[in-house]
Amino acid sequence: MVEKDFIAWADFEKVEIRTGTIVSAEDFPEARNPSFKLKIDFGELGIKKTSAQITKLYSKEELVGKQVVAVVNFPPKQIANFMSECLVLGAVNDQKEVILLQPDKKAENGQRIA
Repeated sequence: MVEKDFIAWADFEKVEIRTGTIVSAEDFPEARNPSFKLKIDFGELGIKKTSAQITKLYSKEELVGKQVVAVVNFPPKQIANFMSECLVLGAVNDQKEVILLQPDKKAENGQRIA
């Protein structure tokens, strides 16, 4: 693994990483790569939409109710005909499969990751 440039602690503090619960998952056939459209409940921050390339390891049915970790303070991003409002975090393996990051115990929606 190649080491990247270091960032300042102040840079990290700008990133809002929060816990949320997936409340819906739909197919996203317009996306360039196989993806789902997700709606995630972040508690007081509300419900945010995103798309996620996680179709290799997850079904829509198993995603609903799953807690995830996401960056919630990126500007909205247009993906095909859909506006993404957050970025769900995951580990990417050698086969380019995304393994979702999630709390190992139930966390309140909207809790900040520190």
